[in-house]
Amino acid sequence: QVQLVESGGGLVQPGGSLRLSCAASRSIFSMNVMGWYRQAPGKERELVAAITSGAGLNYADSVKGRFTISKDKAKNAVVLQMNSLKPEDTAVYYCKAEGVPIVGGFQDYWGQGTQVTVSS
Repeated sequence: QVQLVESGGGLVQPGGSLRLSCAASRSIFSMNVMGWYRQAPGKERELVAAITSGAGLNYADSVKGRFTISKDKAKNAVVLQMNSLKPEDTAVYYCKAEGVPIVGGFQDYWGQGTQVTVSS
């Protein structure tokens, strides 16, 4: 079992920045992929950014150049730095750990989500 706890969400004006953090109960370096997803009202959950165990990066086209995903070894957390925020970035942001080794195979885990609202 892996617990993921997100923090850092809130209300910010357009053009502002937020830093989301996802703290894990197991070493993030044991997980194949760590990702951030988001879900806006009435829309499907979508990938925002992901980082692999080999430090490969993947970003949604809508956030390229504005968001940065990274690993914080000291805090055993995955961080999403969000700059130049737009109203369309408003959503609940979820952390996901993919391909976590367990007995007999692999398991994915989700955090509880943190609300990000971009509004003036």
